[in-house]
Amino acid sequence: MAISLSKGQKVDLTKGNPGLSKVIIGLGWDVNKYDGGKDFDLDASVFLLGENGKVTNDADFVFYNNPSGGNGSIVHSGDNRTGAGDGDDEQIIVELKEIPANIQRVAFTITIHDGEGRNQNFGQVSNSYVRILNEESNEELIRYDLGEDFSIETALVVGELYRHNNEWKFSAIGSGYQGGLAALATDFGLEIG
Repeated sequence: MAISLSKGQKVDLTKGNPGLSKVIIGLGWDVNKYDGGKDFDLDASVFLLGENGKVTNDADFVFYNNPSGGNGSIVHSGDNRTGAGDGDDEQIIVELKEIPANIQRVAFTITIHDGEGRNQNFGQVSNSYVRILNEESNEELIRYDLGEDFSIETALVVGELYRHNNEWKFSAIGSGYQGGLAALATDFGLEIG
Protein backbone atom coordinates (compact mmCIF):
# COMPACT_ATOMS: atom_id res chain seq x y z
CA MET A 1 0.00 0.00 0.00
CA ALA A 2 1.51 3.32 -1.07
CA ILE A 3 2.12 6.08 1.44
CA SER A 4 0.18 9.17 0.37
CA LEU A 5 1.93 12.41 1.28
CA SER A 6 0.81 15.99 1.75
CA LYS A 7 2.89 19.07 0.96
CA GLY A 8 5.84 19.34 3.35
CA GLN A 9 5.74 15.73 4.54
CA LYS A 10 8.85 13.58 4.56
CA VAL A 11 9.07 9.79 4.59
CA ASP A 12 11.80 7.15 4.75
CA LEU A 13 12.28 5.36 1.46
CA THR A 14 15.11 2.87 1.96
CA LYS A 15 14.83 2.32 5.73
CA GLY A 16 11.29 0.96 5.44
CA ASN A 17 12.14 -0.97 2.26
CA PRO A 18 15.39 -2.84 2.97
CA GLY A 19 17.17 -3.97 -0.17
CA LEU A 20 15.47 -1.34 -2.32
CA SER A 21 18.03 -0.25 -4.88
CA LYS A 22 16.24 0.86 -8.04
CA VAL A 23 13.14 3.04 -8.17
CA ILE A 24 11.04 4.65 -10.87
CA ILE A 25 9.90 8.21 -10.29
CA GLY A 26 6.66 8.64 -12.22
CA LEU A 27 5.30 12.10 -12.94
CA GLY A 28 1.86 12.73 -14.36
CA TRP A 29 -0.55 15.54 -15.18
CA ASP A 30 -3.61 16.45 -17.20
CA VAL A 31 -4.24 19.68 -19.06
CA ASN A 32 -7.59 21.37 -18.46
CA LYS A 33 -9.66 22.26 -21.51
CA TYR A 34 -8.77 25.74 -22.64
CA ASP A 35 -8.91 27.70 -25.86
CA GLY A 36 -5.43 29.21 -25.99
CA GLY A 37 -4.75 27.59 -29.35
CA LYS A 38 -1.37 26.14 -28.37
CA ASP A 39 -0.53 22.69 -27.04
CA PHE A 40 0.89 22.26 -23.56
CA ASP A 41 4.29 20.59 -23.36
CA LEU A 42 5.20 19.77 -19.78
CA ASP A 43 8.68 18.49 -19.02
CA ALA A 44 10.11 16.57 -16.09
CA SER A 45 13.66 17.51 -15.10
CA VAL A 46 16.00 16.40 -12.33
CA PHE A 47 18.66 18.41 -10.49
CA LEU A 48 21.41 16.49 -8.65
CA LEU A 49 22.45 18.73 -5.79
CA GLY A 50 25.49 18.84 -3.55
CA GLU A 51 25.50 19.87 0.09
CA ASN A 52 25.17 23.54 -0.86
CA GLY A 53 21.88 22.88 -2.69
CA LYS A 54 23.47 23.56 -6.09
CA VAL A 55 24.46 21.38 -9.03
CA THR A 56 28.21 20.82 -9.27
CA ASN A 57 28.24 20.83 -13.08
CA ASP A 58 25.94 20.85 -16.11
CA ALA A 59 25.82 17.05 -16.20
CA ASP A 60 23.94 17.14 -12.87
CA PHE A 61 20.90 18.51 -14.72
CA VAL A 62 18.94 15.62 -16.23
CA PHE A 63 16.18 16.27 -18.79
CA TYR A 64 15.08 15.09 -22.23
CA ASN A 65 18.21 16.56 -23.93
CA ASN A 66 20.58 15.19 -21.26
CA PRO A 67 18.81 11.96 -20.29
CA SER A 68 21.44 10.54 -17.94
CA GLY A 69 23.29 11.94 -14.95
CA GLY A 70 25.07 11.02 -11.74
CA ASN A 71 27.38 8.58 -13.55
CA GLY A 72 24.35 6.87 -15.08
CA SER A 73 22.50 6.48 -11.76
CA ILE A 74 19.61 8.67 -12.97
CA VAL A 75 18.02 8.14 -16.39
CA HIS A 76 15.15 10.13 -17.93
CA SER A 77 12.77 7.99 -20.00
CA GLY A 78 12.10 10.64 -22.65
CA ASP A 79 9.89 13.59 -23.47
CA ASN A 80 6.10 13.22 -23.59
CA ARG A 81 4.86 16.25 -25.51
CA THR A 82 1.12 15.94 -24.85
CA GLY A 83 0.44 14.44 -21.40
CA ALA A 84 -2.45 12.53 -22.99
CA GLY A 85 -3.69 9.26 -21.58
CA ASP A 86 -3.65 7.65 -18.16
CA GLY A 87 -0.64 6.76 -16.08
CA ASP A 88 2.76 8.42 -15.83
CA ASP A 89 3.54 11.00 -18.48
CA GLU A 90 7.29 10.89 -17.89
CA GLN A 91 9.47 8.61 -15.78
CA ILE A 92 12.93 8.79 -14.27
CA ILE A 93 14.79 5.65 -13.25
CA VAL A 94 17.00 6.03 -10.17
CA GLU A 95 19.62 3.55 -8.96
CA LEU A 96 19.89 4.69 -5.35
CA LYS A 97 23.12 2.87 -4.50
CA GLU A 98 24.86 4.27 -7.61
CA ILE A 99 24.21 7.96 -6.92
CA PRO A 100 27.64 9.58 -6.41
CA ALA A 101 28.53 10.32 -2.77
CA ASN A 102 28.77 14.08 -3.39
CA ILE A 103 25.08 14.22 -4.35
CA GLN A 104 23.00 14.88 -1.24
CA ARG A 105 19.64 15.71 -2.82
CA VAL A 106 17.88 14.83 -6.05
CA ALA A 107 15.14 17.36 -6.91
CA PHE A 108 12.32 16.43 -9.31
CA THR A 109 10.63 19.24 -11.22
CA ILE A 110 7.92 19.80 -13.82
CA THR A 111 8.01 22.84 -16.08
CA ILE A 112 5.80 24.15 -18.87
CA HIS A 113 7.86 24.52 -22.04
CA ASP A 114 7.65 28.18 -23.15
CA GLY A 115 4.89 28.75 -20.57
CA GLU A 116 5.34 32.52 -20.51
CA GLY A 117 5.50 32.78 -24.30
CA ARG A 118 2.35 30.71 -24.72
CA ASN A 119 0.57 32.39 -21.79
CA GLN A 120 0.27 29.03 -20.00
CA ASN A 121 0.61 28.20 -16.31
CA PHE A 122 -0.09 25.46 -13.79
CA GLY A 123 -3.53 26.92 -13.10
CA GLN A 124 -4.46 25.24 -16.39
CA VAL A 125 -3.05 21.87 -15.31
CA SER A 126 -4.79 19.35 -13.05
CA ASN A 127 -4.16 15.96 -11.46
CA SER A 128 -0.40 16.55 -11.14
CA TYR A 129 1.40 13.94 -9.10
CA VAL A 130 4.72 12.31 -8.39
CA ARG A 131 5.01 8.68 -7.32
CA ILE A 132 7.83 6.33 -6.48
CA LEU A 133 7.70 2.71 -7.63
CA ASN A 134 9.89 -0.22 -6.73
CA GLU A 135 11.43 -0.95 -10.15
CA GLU A 136 11.69 -4.67 -9.42
CA SER A 137 8.07 -5.30 -8.34
CA ASN A 138 6.37 -2.23 -9.92
CA GLU A 139 4.78 -1.63 -6.49
CA GLU A 140 3.86 2.00 -5.76
CA LEU A 141 5.64 2.99 -2.55
CA ILE A 142 4.99 6.73 -2.24
CA ARG A 143 2.53 9.08 -3.93
CA TYR A 144 2.16 12.85 -3.68
CA ASP A 145 -0.79 14.51 -5.42
CA LEU A 146 0.01 18.18 -5.87
CA GLY A 147 -3.53 19.54 -5.80
CA GLU A 148 -4.64 22.74 -7.49
CA ASP A 149 -2.62 25.34 -5.56
CA PHE A 150 -0.87 26.95 -8.51
CA SER A 151 -2.31 29.72 -10.66
CA ILE A 152 0.55 31.73 -12.17
CA GLU A 153 3.52 29.37 -11.85
CA THR A 154 5.28 27.82 -14.86
CA ALA A 155 7.64 25.56 -12.90
CA LEU A 156 7.18 23.25 -9.92
CA VAL A 157 9.61 21.48 -7.62
CA VAL A 158 7.43 18.48 -6.85
CA GLY A 159 9.68 16.61 -4.45
CA GLU A 160 13.15 15.40 -3.69
CA LEU A 161 15.10 12.38 -2.57
CA TYR A 162 17.69 13.23 0.07
CA ARG A 163 20.30 11.40 2.11
CA HIS A 164 19.88 11.12 5.86
CA ASN A 165 22.06 8.82 8.01
CA ASN A 166 23.04 6.72 4.96
CA GLU A 167 19.39 6.18 4.04
CA TRP A 168 17.27 7.85 1.34
CA LYS A 169 14.16 9.80 2.27
CA PHE A 170 11.57 11.54 0.12
CA SER A 171 10.21 15.02 0.76
CA ALA A 172 6.97 16.27 -0.83
CA ILE A 173 7.83 19.88 -1.70
CA GLY A 174 5.21 21.31 -4.06
CA SER A 175 6.85 24.73 -4.54
CA GLY A 176 5.88 26.82 -7.54
CA TYR A 177 8.08 29.23 -9.48
CA GLN A 178 7.49 31.87 -12.09
CA GLY A 179 10.05 32.09 -14.89
CA GLY A 180 9.89 28.44 -15.95
CA LEU A 181 12.89 26.18 -16.27
CA ALA A 182 15.34 29.08 -16.51
CA ALA A 183 14.33 30.35 -13.05
CA LEU A 184 14.66 26.87 -11.56
CA ALA A 185 18.01 26.20 -13.21
CA THR A 186 19.40 29.53 -11.97
CA ASP A 187 18.14 28.77 -8.45
CA PHE A 188 19.93 25.41 -8.53
CA GLY A 189 23.22 26.97 -9.66
CA LEU A 190 23.19 26.57 -13.44
CA GLU A 191 24.03 29.43 -15.77
CA ILE A 192 21.52 29.65 -18.61
CA GLY A 193 23.10 31.14 -21.72
